[in-house]
Amino acid sequence: MAIDDPVQRPDSSRTGPVTTTDPETDPRTDGATGLATDTNADPTADPATGTNPGGPGRGSTWGAVRPLVLRLHFYAGLLVAPLLLIAATTGFLYSLSFQAEKIVYRQELRSPDSDRTAPLSQQVEAARAAHPDGEITAVWPSSESEESTRVLMTMPDSEESTSLAVFVDPHTAQIRGELDSYGGSGALPLRAWLSELHRHLHLGDPGRIYSELAASWLWVVALGGLLLWIGRRRTSKRAMLRPDRGATGRRGTLGRHGSLGLWAAAGFLVLSATGLTWSTYAGVNIGAVQDQLGGATPVVSATLKSGEGTAAGADEHEGHGAGGADGEHQGMDIGIDNALTAARQAGLDGPVVVKPPAEDTAYVVAQRDSQFPVRLDSVAVDPGTGLIIDELRFADYPLLAKLTRYGIDAHMGITFGVVNQLVLAAVALSLILIIVWGYRMWWQRRPLQDRTWGVGRPMPRGAWRRLPVTALLPLLAATALVGWFVPLLGISLLAFLVLDTVLGFVARTRAKRAEATTGT
Repeated sequence: MAIDDPVQRPDSSRTGPVTTTDPETDPRTDGATGLATDTNADPTADPATGTNPGGPGRGSTWGAVRPLVLRLHFYAGLLVAPLLLIAATTGFLYSLSFQAEKIVYRQELRSPDSDRTAPLSQQVEAARAAHPDGEITAVWPSSESEESTRVLMTMPDSEESTSLAVFVDPHTAQIRGELDSYGGSGALPLRAWLSELHRHLHLGDPGRIYSELAASWLWVVALGGLLLWIGRRRTSKRAMLRPDRGATGRRGTLGRHGSLGLWAAAGFLVLSATGLTWSTYAGVNIGAVQDQLGGATPVVSATLKSGEGTAAGADEHEGHGAGGADGEHQGMDIGIDNALTAARQAGLDGPVVVKPPAEDTAYVVAQRDSQFPVRLDSVAVDPGTGLIIDELRFADYPLLAKLTRYGIDAHMGITFGVVNQLVLAAVALSLILIIVWGYRMWWQRRPLQDRTWGVGRPMPRGAWRRLPVTALLPLLAATALVGWFVPLLGISLLAFLVLDTVLGFVARTRAKRAEATTGT
C-alpha cells in the first residue's frame, strides 16, 4: 500500500502560489534521485543512458500507466486499508488458534494411554447415555493412543452448523468432557469464535461484506504496489529486495514498505483468491465457473438401491444423507465397529469420520486428514452386508476440486500443519506492518510550509487521459469484467470514481470562484 502522492513544497524563487511537485510523481524528476530530467524523455528510461531497457513501446506505456496505478493504489490503500487491517489482525489471531486449542482443551482432547481399547460402539453408547435426546451425526474414532474419541450430536437447541462434541476415553469409554463443535473441521469454541470474528466480526451475514471487500481489494492493492515497487529506478536489485538501512524519513519508510510487500505479495494473492472462493457474492460466480469447467467437488453415494447391498453406479456421486439419529438401519445392521473395519480393509487408514446410516442410506466412512499429503478418500458401507457399495478416492477428484481443497485448507492453516500456521501468521503480520508504514508515508508527505493541518495528496486527476487507446480499451474491458465477476470490487470502485468526480467538480468550482474573486 505504497501511498505515493505529491506534497507541497515552498518555492523561494516565486511569490505566487506554491506548486505541487514531488520526485516520486513528477515526470520531470528521477524518482530515485530527485534530479531533474528531460520532460520529453521516456519516464522509465535509464537515467545513465537515457534509454529504456525494455524498449520504447514498453517504456511509454508504463510511463502513461504508472500515474493511474499510483492514484488507484493511493485511494485503495487509504480507504480499504482499515478493512485489510482488521482482516489481517483477526487472521493473525486465528492462525494461532490451532495450537491454543490443544492447550485450552487438553482435558477433552487427550486421554491417558492404555493397552486396552474399548469397542467403538461402546464409546458411542456412553455418549448416547449422557445425552439421550441427542441425534448422533458423526463419530471421530481415536486415531492415536492418547487421543479421545469425538462423538458429534445434534441437540434440540443446536444452532445451524453447530454440534455438541462429546469426548470419550477410547480405553475406558468414560466421558472426558463435552464442547460445542462448529463446521466440518470440528472447530472448538476458541477457534470458532476467532474464525467468526475474522469472517464477519460476529455480525452475521451483513458482517461478511467487510471480509469480502477486503479479499476483493487485497489482490488489487498487492499487484499495484508490486508494479510500482519493481518499476522504480534503482542502482541495484538488492535495493529492491531489502530496504536501505541507512535511509531515514519517508525514504526509509518506503523502503521497508516496498521490500516487505515484495516478499509477501505471493501470500497476499493466495489469501485473496482463496478467501473469495467462499465469499457471499464473488463465491457464487467462482462456484458457477468451477461447475461449468467440471471442477465441482464430488461426494460418495450412500444411497441404497431397494434395500439391497448392490453397488451404486460409479458415476452417481450425488451426495448422501448420513443423519441417522441412533446409527440404526431398518433391518439388519452390522454395527459401527464392523463398518469401520470394512473401511480400513478398503484402504482408509489414519484419522476418519464415520457417519451412521439413516433410512435407505449406508454408513459413510471418510478420511479427514487434510494435511499434505492429504488422505481424503471415502467409502459407503452397506449396513446390512458390510459390503463397500461405493468409493471415492481423492486422486479421482477433478483438478479444480483438488486445487480448491488445497487452497481453502492452506487459507485455514491446515495443509502444512504448524508450518502453514506460522506462514499465515507471518503474512498477516507483514500486512499489518505494510499498512502501518503506508499510513506513515501518507503522514510524512504532509505539507510543512504552514501551520495548517494537512496530509499527503494523491496523484493529480486525469491520468487515464494520457493512456494510449491500445492500452485504455483493454484496461476498461478488463475492469468491467473483473467488476462484474467480483461484485463488491466493482461496486466500491464505481463508488470511488463517483466520489472522486464529485471532489474534482467541487475543487474546480472553488478554483473558478477564487480566480473570479482575485480578478475583481
